[in-house]
Amino acid sequence: MDFTLPPLLTAMVDRGNGLLWGSVLIYLLIGAGLYFTIMTRGIQVRYFGHMFKLLRSSRQSNGGISSFQALSTSLAARVGTGNLAGVAVAIYFGGPGAIFWMWMTAMVGMATSFVESTLAQAYKVDHGDNTFRGGPARYIERGLGLRWLAVLFSICLIIAFGLAFNSVQANSIAQAMEQAFAIPTWAMGLVLMAVVAPIIFGGLKSIARVAELVVPLMALLYLILALVVVALNISDLPAAFMTIIQSAFGLEQAAGGAMGYAISQAIMNGIQRGLFSNEAGMGSAPNAAATASTRPDHPAAQGFIQMLGVFLDTLVICTATAAIIIMAGPELLAGEENNGIQLTQMALSSHVGEWGGMFIAVAILLFAFTSVIANYSYGESNIEYLAGRRAPVAVLIYRLAVLGMVMVGSVASLGAIWNFADLSMGMMAVINLVAILLLSPIAFALFRDYDAQLKAGKEPVFDPSKFPKLIDKVDPNAWPKRK
Repeated sequence: MDFTLPPLLTAMVDRGNGLLWGSVLIYLLIGAGLYFTIMTRGIQVRYFGHMFKLLRSSRQSNGGISSFQALSTSLAARVGTGNLAGVAVAIYFGGPGAIFWMWMTAMVGMATSFVESTLAQAYKVDHGDNTFRGGPARYIERGLGLRWLAVLFSICLIIAFGLAFNSVQANSIAQAMEQAFAIPTWAMGLVLMAVVAPIIFGGLKSIARVAELVVPLMALLYLILALVVVALNISDLPAAFMTIIQSAFGLEQAAGGAMGYAISQAIMNGIQRGLFSNEAGMGSAPNAAATASTRPDHPAAQGFIQMLGVFLDTLVICTATAAIIIMAGPELLAGEENNGIQLTQMALSSHVGEWGGMFIAVAILLFAFTSVIANYSYGESNIEYLAGRRAPVAVLIYRLAVLGMVMVGSVASLGAIWNFADLSMGMMAVINLVAILLLSPIAFALFRDYDAQLKAGKEPVFDPSKFPKLIDKVDPNAWPKRK
């Protein structure tokens, strides 16, 4: 079964994606990241150690969703098939140098993630069950007073993350299981529905608990395997690193006169895949960030925690995949069919034997499964925002729709749905980036307040009364006024 769009609509979607992802978003995302980095004087470098210090106390929650659970949920969405197939695509089309530009994208993206997640915390609202809700829709409405723009953002997110991307993730799982274990796609679809249903019907607390258990385990197992591969090829590590650097600046192609083209391909593919992978600035992760009960009791604390998420996703997990592929040797890149997950599977198999392909299939299962439940949670938060008092009925319909899309994704070819989802995600990213650029003075003020208290030897505490632009816009139940 193949889902297609009418030719005219297909042409419009393709043109929109070309405009957004070919020029607008790349410049906007990188430009915003550089601006935030400059204004915070390199927050991702100066506070690198502080991120890990906060991680040690991030499991405290007073019965709600902890900072660690919020981080795990956002990582569940970030760490998906893009960390396996996306890295392979970047290397295949952009050369090993694309990895360098993925690193650079993640570095500036860490500052962007800090800003959007801090804003999500500042404008979060009490949900009445010891948890919170928030994200771009709420800081756009509360901070900018633009309800219509917040509604448009929510619709784009629900289409992209809540429905379309869940179909794509289910498709990746079904295809991988069929290839590795000969499991029919329809059977895998039924299994996925049976496993996903109780988790999403349990609500955001249930999703957070599952993410807290599964995400660290799956990431750790994958990293251990990557370290084994590096250890087996330790003598090749300096050469692999030099290959990345030389390819990033076209030095390998300089003699052949193709230096400019090589650099442009490395930069374009590295930035695009980096943005897809870490989602910094997309407006997705702030939905998870807003749900947390922070420790310390300050919006900036979750900003630092989510900044760590970008680092782990791209600079750690994507680098692990890159090491597996590059150390397998350049001959694997010669096959035209090896431009996605097949490249990762073949590279790992060349290191550890045939079971490497099966391991990647299981990794896809875990990575994509956690992405499904995390993507669902983003959609639920925005469904509740749109539906208001009718949220219970709207959420029930949404849950059934997600389960239906999981089944459809398992058995269908989703090229058209993927392209439409890209357009929706591109639109929500533009909306979110404009919003956080406009609201960035508030994020900077919150950072300075946190920094000042930290340097004074105090545990930072958020006092809304110290911020005239926030005092009337924060939820008093989420952030009670301090005396």
